[in-house]
Amino acid sequence: MFRSFMPDALEEARAAALRGEVPVGAVVTRGADVLARAGNRTRELNDPTAHAEMLAIRAACVALGQERLTGCALWVTLEPCAMCAQAVAHARLDRLHFGAADPKSGGVLHGARVFTHPQTHHRPDIHDGIDAEACAALLREFFAGRRG
Repeated sequence: MFRSFMPDALEEARAAALRGEVPVGAVVTRGADVLARAGNRTRELNDPTAHAEMLAIRAACVALGQERLTGCALWVTLEPCAMCAQAVAHARLDRLHFGAADPKSGGVLHGARVFTHPQTHHRPDIHDGIDAEACAALLREFFAGRRG
C-alpha cells in the first residue's frame, strides 16, 4: 500500500519558514519508517549546502551507519537543485518524490537535469508533482511576505 510522506516534508518546510529559511522540507524513508527529516537551514548554519535534502540525507546515513541509502526514498517539497540531485545519486537512493517543480533552480526536470547525464552513475525512480499545489503555495506565500 502506497503512503505519501509529503505531509511530513511539508511540516519540515513550514518549520523552516518559521525560522526565516526558504520553506523546503525533506524526509528520508525506508519502507514505512522515517529515517530522517529536515528543513532548510542555510541561513541558520551559514552553510550554502544546508539544503533540506542534504541535511536529511546526512542524518539518514548516520542513522543507518552507512554512506549508501539503497532501499530508501527521499521526499522533498521542491524539485532538488543540481547539488542535491547529485547527493541523491551518490547516496544511491532508490526513489525521489518531490512536490513543486522548480523551473528556475531545479536540477532534475529543469536546468542541469542531473539524472540524464551519462556521468551520473545512479538514477532513482522519480515521482514528481506529489502535493504540488500545497508545496508551491507554501513557497509563494513565503516569498510574497518577503516582497510585500
